[in-house]
Amino acid sequence: MTTREEIKSRARDYLRPDGSGKGYICPICGSGSGKNGTGLTTKDGEHFTCWAGCFQSADLIDIIGLEHGIATDDDRRYPEKLRIAAEELGIPLEEEPEPRQKRTTAQEDFAPDLMDYFKSAAQQINATDYWQKRGLSAATVKRFMLGYDPAWRHPKAPRAPATPRLIIPTSRESYLARDTRSEIPEEQKQYSKSKVGSVHIFNASAIEKATTPIFIVEGEIDAMSIIEVGGEAVALGSTSNDKKLLALLGSQTQPLILALDNDDAGRKCEERLSAALPSSYRLNVAGQYKDANERLIHDREGLAAVVASAQDLDGLRREEYRKQNSAAAHLQDFINGITASVNTPALSTGFAGLDSALDGGFYPGLYTIGAISSLGKTTLCLQIADNIARGGHDVLIISLEMARSELIAKSISRHTIERILETGGSTKDAKTTRGILDGKRWGKYSHAEKDLIQQSIKDYAAEAEHLYILEGIGNIGVDQIREAVEEHRRNTGNTPFVLVDYMQIMAPADPRATDKQATDRSVLELKRISRDYNTPVLAVSSLNRENYNAKINMAAFKESGAIEYSADCLIGLQYAGAGSKSFDAEEAATKNPREIEAVILKHRNGRKGDVIPLCYYPMFNYFTEQGAKA
Repeated sequence: MTTREEIKSRARDYLRPDGSGKGYICPICGSGSGKNGTGLTTKDGEHFTCWAGCFQSADLIDIIGLEHGIATDDDRRYPEKLRIAAEELGIPLEEEPEPRQKRTTAQEDFAPDLMDYFKSAAQQINATDYWQKRGLSAATVKRFMLGYDPAWRHPKAPRAPATPRLIIPTSRESYLARDTRSEIPEEQKQYSKSKVGSVHIFNASAIEKATTPIFIVEGEIDAMSIIEVGGEAVALGSTSNDKKLLALLGSQTQPLILALDNDDAGRKCEERLSAALPSSYRLNVAGQYKDANERLIHDREGLAAVVASAQDLDGLRREEYRKQNSAAAHLQDFINGITASVNTPALSTGFAGLDSALDGGFYPGLYTIGAISSLGKTTLCLQIADNIARGGHDVLIISLEMARSELIAKSISRHTIERILETGGSTKDAKTTRGILDGKRWGKYSHAEKDLIQQSIKDYAAEAEHLYILEGIGNIGVDQIREAVEEHRRNTGNTPFVLVDYMQIMAPADPRATDKQATDRSVLELKRISRDYNTPVLAVSSLNRENYNAKINMAAFKESGAIEYSADCLIGLQYAGAGSKSFDAEEAATKNPREIEAVILKHRNGRKGDVIPLCYYPMFNYFTEQGAKA
């Protein structure tokens, strides 16, 4: 597969699903990011069309090129955008790319110069009062050559219904057409702001010419709103255009003020830009409003005051420090988190006693379960994961020891015994993991046995819709786990519960690190993942061999340093009676069921010391609480 072919094949992974669930969000204009909106569509999975008009039949190389300001028909810069796409996706170039074959004379090598159209539209600007309603002055309208087209149609959709539009030039060959109607039909709202031509940062010349701090905002009218009250601003046009801005900044010397929209997309874009621009500042110019223009309309003096305050760089530094570190600045997020938690209860483990000990189940944080060999730590965690998935919550299993097929077989095996216990069938028909995986045995099974397996597969299928298994041996570390969580969120819109099996065989970030150093780093990074994504992470841990006959304790965790101190909750599994003088681990392992105790060794936000008695049926990968039906 060539570099071009591999890049094109990655399109579905690179693009985010849109609101309809059938297409993708346009990374150029953001079309499709609404609840039900359709953005990009494709017939072959490689060529995409933006229904807001950004492009037609563009492959991923073209789309990434557009994100970096390279037009789809700019054949001379094709090698450049191929290199950019390969770098972003981590795909090596098999050879130095050549420019695409020159287009025929019937095609244009350059985007059309639209100055005549802009001049014509500018002559009609007084036919609409839309710009006045947005708080803009005649001087600003003239400076940016705003125009009006009462019967605009997208150049690529000449048969579409005509709509009145404010025309905002973004370069000689590109513009934004903004619907001026006071009431726009619901089905047309996603097309109310249409871009024509390749992506350009609005008022980009300010980056070289400005002598005062430059505000970075999202919308073109937001930039003009800042300028209206005496500031200088450039507009991304979309939060997905942050890379285009970074490419333009170069060696600019003026301070940058990040002031994007007051919504999740704006805040996330500010975070990305802030990380890439350490000397920038973040300032809420909109106040209680959505964006700078809305504040201009309702509170012009307030907007002017906050823009003027940006001249005080020392004040900006103090405010930036306060926002990042003071409890007061994060108080509203804290309150919002409490409100959100009403609809996001703890995730039940499926075991009433364990849920009670954990104050309801799993909350965001790092949970660690450790046990000696043969106590069923992987089996218990898998059963918990299945229970969570059955409740409709996505689960991402990072399996570093067992194959995906083995985990699936273990779950189906458990379902065979559960179904028998529920229906009163014969336990002889229940199947082990090997009994599920070994196809040769199926020919000897009775009709009842085969029917039991098929019904158990159907039982498992319901929870399997929310189970995602990533398998690997020695090649998955904390960085790959973080990437997997991010990819899951990007492709499903859901944050998964994460199960890591098991911690000590994760790939070390530094091959030269000792086992303890590697484990310490893994624990801290898993803790960070749970915090950054606000989700529970359950990690399986091995124990020191000298603790095989002893009562479980925190020191028993292999290379325990960071596990003991960093885990929010530490759960140890032990045989009932472990640590007593008469205890014999080998004898305990022969019992059926094996009598196991889950001991809460540490619980940062709850009780510790609770002991939950469990019965373990290893043959059928099944745990139940003592006293429960078995």
